[in-house]
Amino acid sequence: MPEIFDIIIIGGGPAGLTAGIYASRARMKTLILNEGTVGGQLVLTHEIANYPGVESTSGFQLGNIMKKQALAFGCKIKSNIQVTAFEYSANPKMVEINGNEQFFGRSVILAPGGEPRMIHVPGEAEFKGRGVSYCATCDGDFFTGKDIVVVGGGNSALEEAVSLTKYARNVAIVHQFDQFQAFPYAVEEAKANPRIKFYMESQVRNIFGDDSVKQVEIEHLPTGDKTMLAVDGIFIFIGYVAKTQGFEKCVHLNDRGEIIVGTEMQTNVPGVFAAGDSIAKRYRQVTTAVADGTIAALSAIEYLRTN
Repeated sequence: MPEIFDIIIIGGGPAGLTAGIYASRARMKTLILNEGTVGGQLVLTHEIANYPGVESTSGFQLGNIMKKQALAFGCKIKSNIQVTAFEYSANPKMVEINGNEQFFGRSVILAPGGEPRMIHVPGEAEFKGRGVSYCATCDGDFFTGKDIVVVGGGNSALEEAVSLTKYARNVAIVHQFDQFQAFPYAVEEAKANPRIKFYMESQVRNIFGDDSVKQVEIEHLPTGDKTMLAVDGIFIFIGYVAKTQGFEKCVHLNDRGEIIVGTEMQTNVPGVFAAGDSIAKRYRQVTTAVADGTIAALSAIEYLRTN
């Protein structure tokens, strides 16, 4: 007979890890299946200074603490896998990984998170990993003493631009609007940094290079004027899209591909819940993901106790 878990969690970011902590602490037999590095997008964040009760820390460190907590309570974690099939209408529900291994659970929590949104310009895909990056923590030190561009105008873009000045010689922020969407503290910190230059009401139109990025073409939207910048890299921080490809076969998604949930994080399928950046909601922060994971786990536990 196959091993049957009480709760299978798909995704090991803050939402999935929190759900794993709560579920396993409630003595539910819990398994987290995570496609990448445990911690999700959290580990890509250079600094987190607004997580309650924790002084400034890196996303990697915070994610590692969450992982240790989940494991300490008995949660099992399988990382660097690929979910290749699932069947949620059955009881128990089935999740297949890597095309050849199946796991069964009485309930499922979907927390696959998001992935960086692309700007979809010529050269972006070609130079990904060769000058085009979506992670300052991962790639910042490769650009020590070099010139780079940061695309975006939210908190992440401005905060990561400031962090990148620890490595880069100069940072040019390109933003399509005349004002930033970031909080005032982030805007003030970026504007106070002498290594940062701003291109407002502008967009990157092309990325050029040979073995790596060498130039970007920037268009000033009000005038149509185009400028070529000699740079060594471009960091893109314009948000994330939900990693829900394939889930439309079993749960309801909105027109942005986000999982639709109720107040208790339940999907339209009994026994299937969702949490984190993959669900339809307005705010996406570590704290909101943790809250989602808490609610999803408690709801799954209640579902198992009454069904």
